[in-house]
Amino acid sequence: MDESDFEGTLVLEDLAAIDKLDEFFEAIDSDDVGRAVALMKAARVDASTIATVIRKIETADSEH
Repeated sequence: MDESDFEGTLVLEDLAAIDKLDEFFEAIDSDDVGRAVALMKAARVDASTIATVIRKIETADSEH
């Protein structure tokens, strides 16, 4: 997936559809990338999108 095509809203919608959005944000806030990945997999987010989300999480962490 080209990161310029990334649409984070779709990931959030997939997580909301399985009622895991709050749990996902909690995982992100606690830097629990493994849990965030597990939740995205449960929401059937494709692997390339998951990889993009992980890169964005890691980039955000390095900026703080």
